[in-house]
Amino acid sequence: METLPRFTYHPDPLGTGSIVRSDAPCRGCGQARGYVYSGLPRANEELEAALCPWCIADGTAAARFDATFVDGAGIGDYGRWDRVPPAVVDEVSRRTPGFTGWQQERWWTHCGDAAEYLGRAGRRELESRWPGAIESIRQEIGFDGEQWQEYFASLDPEGSPTAYVFRCRHCGALGGYSDFD
Repeated sequence: METLPRFTYHPDPLGTGSIVRSDAPCRGCGQARGYVYSGLPRANEELEAALCPWCIADGTAAARFDATFVDGAGIGDYGRWDRVPPAVVDEVSRRTPGFTGWQQERWWTHCGDAAEYLGRAGRRELESRWPGAIESIRQEIGFDGEQWQEYFASLDPEGSPTAYVFRCRHCGALGGYSDFD
């Protein structure tokens, strides 16, 4: 199997489950390279589990199928987080594997750039792996006191609500958001 391409804004797509092992041929290049994108890109045809990481990384999927993997308007949470240059929006939306959320996915931004997506988290993951993201997630949901404590205790990486964790590429700050069904 080939070494996966490097994604600036999604450093471990195998670990997050956005890229999975598969013997299926890619609809972009026709090759069975051992991996496919597990998500459902927005495209002019059905492409669920049909694109290899290489066709995402080099822009083939975006060009051939008018595919996007993240809503460009959600990069920076529709203007609530840092604004980023159009080239960054293009790279994240058209050449970076996205992730699946309960609602419309958003991509955390910080220091004028898109952040690296690290994965889904529940309370346990936030406390043990990413405690620096807790306050950002609390602020984003807007809960305080007992309401926050109950919500925080219910966060589940495989259930609802779920937190989505990111790391700033420049200062290392952790942040993100949560959503639910």
